[in-house]
Amino acid sequence: MMGDRNMATESPSQKPLRVLHVTFNMGIGGTEQVIRQLVQGMIPEGVESEILCIDGQIGPIGETLQQSGVPVHKLTRKQGFDWSLVAGIRKRLREGRFDVVHCHQYTPWLYGWLAALGTGARVVFTEHGRFYPDRHRYKAMLINPLIALLTSAVVAISSATKDALVRYEFIPRKKIQVIYNGISPLNRNALETQKVRDRLGIPQDAFVVGTVSRLDPVKNQSMMLRAFKEFFEHCPGSYLLMVGDGPDKEKLIRLSADLGISERTIFTGFINNPVNELSAIDVFLLSSLTEGTSMTLLEAMSLGIPSVVTDVGGNPEIVNHNVTGLVTKSNEKSEFASAITEIYKCRNKRKEISIAALEQFHDKFTRKKFVSDYLSIYHSVRKHH
Repeated sequence: MMGDRNMATESPSQKPLRVLHVTFNMGIGGTEQVIRQLVQGMIPEGVESEILCIDGQIGPIGETLQQSGVPVHKLTRKQGFDWSLVAGIRKRLREGRFDVVHCHQYTPWLYGWLAALGTGARVVFTEHGRFYPDRHRYKAMLINPLIALLTSAVVAISSATKDALVRYEFIPRKKIQVIYNGISPLNRNALETQKVRDRLGIPQDAFVVGTVSRLDPVKNQSMMLRAFKEFFEHCPGSYLLMVGDGPDKEKLIRLSADLGISERTIFTGFINNPVNELSAIDVFLLSSLTEGTSMTLLEAMSLGIPSVVTDVGGNPEIVNHNVTGLVTKSNEKSEFASAITEIYKCRNKRKEISIAALEQFHDKFTRKKFVSDYLSIYHSVRKHH
């Protein structure tokens, strides 16, 4: 289809809408999951999507998409500012005759925006999260208002992310719209969940708290371990399940031993599709120092799992305190432990939170809603072209 030159005679409404997603890579992470949900969700809408990774690797999520028939390309960004990368993206935009170049995160936006100049492709930029601690970059003050002016749509994945774009990136507030991430709901399989507990040596009636996350300093799982130690004193039959891998893994394993909870803390390592492990958790924990819209938090909500999260980034926008979960101050282990204890002790409250979390998920965070919001943007920027 890409090489069909007769397309030029078709009206824009007849020609399928074509979107090129530009990102760092399609490894394991929240941004990559968002792109996957977006690309797959757009197929029934007749949108043709391709992905271009600028960091020289496609990554596991990219490979899975490739096998399902989604074209995934890679270019390798050189040190310093790389004009050949701009040329490479522009070449793909022209050859693929894309209507929209959807850039994910700041650096892909800068390169994608420059590459799109003169190609007719409209630029959409999504900011997925922020650094910790966040900071001003004075070059941004000069360049970002101009890039934003010539970008068709700027999207933040939470109101907190939108505020950060205004404060630190000098992007006009009126230019930015908020679209929460959305996912297809997960389905619980009671037998498989039971098998997970058996395999990990967790009794079927034990109370399990845990997380599915990259083991990274920004996720502050050392605070989670300390809070679990406090909670464990109230509930000596409990377990902490840590699903994931990352740079902090060895440090966290050592800390669990130092705290005397290594017998009750289970590190599974990376699991490709951890739905059954997540289903084995009674309370989902998110102790991050910064967060955009956590995909695993949405997955937990879709299973009706109550959560305890820190009051950072998009967390308090997703978890309605005391209704769909509990929100605590960032890096306050005793408050975090008390919140877990509160949910544990009150079985009725746990049930109410579980029902409310499920309702809120279906109301605000489904893939259908998220895809529909982005589809409106794509059609709107194409129409105004």
